[in-house]
Amino acid sequence: MQIDVMVGPTPWNEVAQLARDLEGAGFTGMTFTDTTQTPWMSIAAAATAAPTLHFTTGIAVAFPSSPMVLAGIAWELAGNTGGRFRLGLGSQIKAHIERRYGVDYDPPGPRLRSYVLAVRDIFAAFRGETKLDHHSEYHDLTLLPPAWAPPSHEHGDIRIDVSAVGPWMCRMAGEHADGIHVHPLHSMHYIANRLLPQVREGEAKAGAGKTTDLLIPVFIVPGDTPEERAALTAKAKQQIGFYGSTPNYHFQFDDLGYEGTTEKARLALRNNDMEALRACITDEMLEHYAVVGPWDSIADTLISRYGDLAERVISYLTVDDLAAHPENLGRWGEIARAVRDHKN
Repeated sequence: MQIDVMVGPTPWNEVAQLARDLEGAGFTGMTFTDTTQTPWMSIAAAATAAPTLHFTTGIAVAFPSSPMVLAGIAWELAGNTGGRFRLGLGSQIKAHIERRYGVDYDPPGPRLRSYVLAVRDIFAAFRGETKLDHHSEYHDLTLLPPAWAPPSHEHGDIRIDVSAVGPWMCRMAGEHADGIHVHPLHSMHYIANRLLPQVREGEAKAGAGKTTDLLIPVFIVPGDTPEERAALTAKAKQQIGFYGSTPNYHFQFDDLGYEGTTEKARLALRNNDMEALRACITDEMLEHYAVVGPWDSIADTLISRYGDLAERVISYLTVDDLAAHPENLGRWGEIARAVRDHKN
């Protein structure tokens, strides 16, 4: 199992140094978000600084960009990293796609499926395996003259991952994607009883031999005392509450008997009351949605929970902790090396 770090918007010089630090500590990769800053230039800066790390987008927002644009960027990153890049795509939510990006959203599932298939066909054309001739309800792509084809390289079999939460998207990912970016708000009950059965349905539809990697972001809250864990505990509870305020995710709480949590979180957000939002997530609930414990217990818990499931676990809070406590890099490195080097 590989262990990566989630990275948000960061200046290029800082992300390069972070990449060097994480590589030296023993992490295997970095996952970049696509929020207030695009991920592409940060990945280039990090990859140049840390030549052994792997990189992924978790996730890149698909619909505002032509499949040709993101396929071209992915091709360039894969070539320049020697294949240490995989493309993570997602739909985002309707309000952002329509009102912030100004493009069409509905229906998000079929539209994302079409996008994945279009990117696959573009990659095949880039590899010289076939002429570009992709047609769907959302994309018609037929022109790739030699003068506009990117330079060939040996790393063109680029993995395409998608974010998926609900049944339709999980089945689609199982059928068409190489991997799934599991939502950071998840319990093991959700993975075992909702996500995996739906993914397996999609894999069966794709045919024998189809497998789907799981890339799983994890709220990791280490510390040898409650006081040492307090800052990351607060961050984890607030982020879990924020994600859990989405009406479509209410089942994440309801399945474990925490009915009404989504409504409480929505009210707290509506009132901009972050203390109330954090209070929606009790310590008992946090144990389901995060990995919490002394420093020397974290690696064992990660391996126990995810070792038979995840291709990559992605630490959600490491960058936050290192910003406040750079002296903890060595302790995070101990976790990373233990997870990375574990043999099942």
